This record gives sequence, structure tokens and C-alpha cells, in this order.
Amino acid sequence: MSDQNIHEELENENLQDNVQETESNVEQPQAETSEKSELEIIKEQLAKEKDQYLRLFAEFDNYKKRTSRERMDIFKTANKEVITSLLPVLDDFGRALNQIEKSGDDNLTQGIELINNKLTETLRGKGLKQMEIKPGDDFDTDFHEAITQIPAPTEDLKGKIVDIVETGYLLNDVVVRYAKVVVGL
Repeated sequence: MSDQNIHEELENENLQDNVQETESNVEQPQAETSEKSELEIIKEQLAKEKDQYLRLFAEFDNYKKRTSRERMDIFKTANKEVITSLLPVLDDFGRALNQIEKSGDDNLTQGIELINNKLTETLRGKGLKQMEIKPGDDFDTDFHEAITQIPAPTEDLKGKIVDIVETGYLLNDVVVRYAKVVVGL
């Protein structure tokens, strides 16, 4: 081969190398942009999954709190049926005390008071409270049940409680029996 042929061949090789470099430079930004778009897509998917995870975690946390509250409410009122079935017995003790006091037998009165106090304290320990109501209080449908209305004996008793027929009770601040009252017109 002659020098000229070698020279031409070297130039062709250099040209081809330059063309290949140029092509690779042109392809490289496209590859980078496709890689960036894939990277951005992956980042978006990651953010979406993270958001979904956080929402699911918060929902589960709310579920745990709600069930815990419900469980506590159930424990508070679990013995509601037993306590409400004992309320008539408590009422009967009150009526019996009134009748025994009229008879004047102190020993009998003390015995019934002792049993009544023991039953009352046991129920109080389980969360039962007697509603504090007296004649002249405002009538409140959240706590009272009007069994009848009568003409008010005085002007200041209109729309107010005139008489209490049956005591009301609360179990852990929830009404288990409404107080039965007479309301003045």
C-alpha cells in the first residue's frame, strides 16, 4: 500500500470514529432522558405507594382507637341488665323503710337500713348513681319522663317538676332509668 492509501484509510477511520462518537453523543442524551423519565416514573410510584401506606397506617390507627373506645364503653355498661333488674328491689327497700319508720320499730328499721345501704353502696361501686331531683327543678326530657301534668299549685312551678313518682338512675353517666315526674301546667 502506498502512503497515500494508508493516509486515506486513516482519514476514513478517523471519520468513522468521529461519526460514531457523534452518534453516541446524540444517543446518550436520549438515553439519559429516557433514564430520567424512568427514574421520575419510579419516584412517582414510590411517592404514591408511600402516600397509600401512610393513609392505610392512619386508618388502622383510627380503627385501633375506635375499637378500644368501644371496648371501654362495653365494659362500662356490661352489667347494665343486672343493675337495671335490681332497681325495682332498690325501690322496694325505699318503700319498706318508709313503712317501717311509721311502725316505730327501731331494730327492724336499723336492719332494713343496713341491707338497703349495703345494696346501694354495692351498686354505686358498679357505677350506678341516683339522679338528684327535687320539686321545683326544671323539667328536662334528657333525664325526666313526665307521667302526667297537673295545674301548678303556684305560678313559679309552671313547666317545672311538682312531684317525683319514681327515682331515675345513671350508670356511668348514661341514663338507665328516667325519673318519672309530675309536671305543673
